[in-house]
Amino acid sequence: MSIRQLASKALEKVWGSPDTEPWYPSSSGKTGEVWFTATEEPRLLVKFLFTSGKLSVQVHPPDSAAGPGKTEMWHVLRAEPGARLALGFEQPLSRERVRAAALSGEIEGLLHWYAPQPGDSFFVAAGTVHAIGAGLALCEIQQNSDVTYRLYDYGRPRELHLDQSLQVADLGRHPGLSVPVELGEGRRLLVECPYYRTESIAVMGELSYAGGAQADLLICLEGHGQFDGLEFAPGQVWVVPAGTPSFVIRPRGAARLLRTCVPQ
Repeated sequence: MSIRQLASKALEKVWGSPDTEPWYPSSSGKTGEVWFTATEEPRLLVKFLFTSGKLSVQVHPPDSAAGPGKTEMWHVLRAEPGARLALGFEQPLSRERVRAAALSGEIEGLLHWYAPQPGDSFFVAAGTVHAIGAGLALCEIQQNSDVTYRLYDYGRPRELHLDQSLQVADLGRHPGLSVPVELGEGRRLLVECPYYRTESIAVMGELSYAGGAQADLLICLEGHGQFDGLEFAPGQVWVVPAGTPSFVIRPRGAARLLRTCVPQ
């Protein structure tokens, strides 16, 4: 098998944004998410998220007999002034306190909010109570599941899932910003967990890339060029099957990619 581009699916959301450039052409609609699903290994789901409003305060479940959970990571692509995202709480809380705060709307003020910058990464383990504010563009890498339990939704007419949320939620503090590890030659390890290992790769000139024992996904964040003669552009995701022979990445100028795979 050889490297190939994954198909995308754009979803409009009430909190989405028409401002999706340079990854996708701007439109009159409100694009909230662009999905890329690998049907073969690695079975991960990649999303580009664009926000002009607040997402719900929510939590995702862990793996269970019912199916896979949803552990994810966010890599910040763009952050307007004042943009914020929340992970965990300012201080540990009881389930009774969180339930009451979700019903009253006070929960938003109990979360720990961060002011993200482009290039930041955050690891969001299953069970982490979180929220994403307006003015952000993110690349999200996650288990191939989309089970979401909402605790609070700013009065929007969507179902809440308080009982399910409180069964799986970690009600403590979150460790915060992930600290990258420099790997050399323009590579930085951003996040590693049992479900995926994600690196950032700065490509300043021709780069030889060899497929490994497991499949990789290459996510194009910045720049244009070619993978083994195939044109790539921002906002694309490519799968490199296991055992793919070495090929050359040729950027036109400079490019920045994310590489993610399932650790062996």
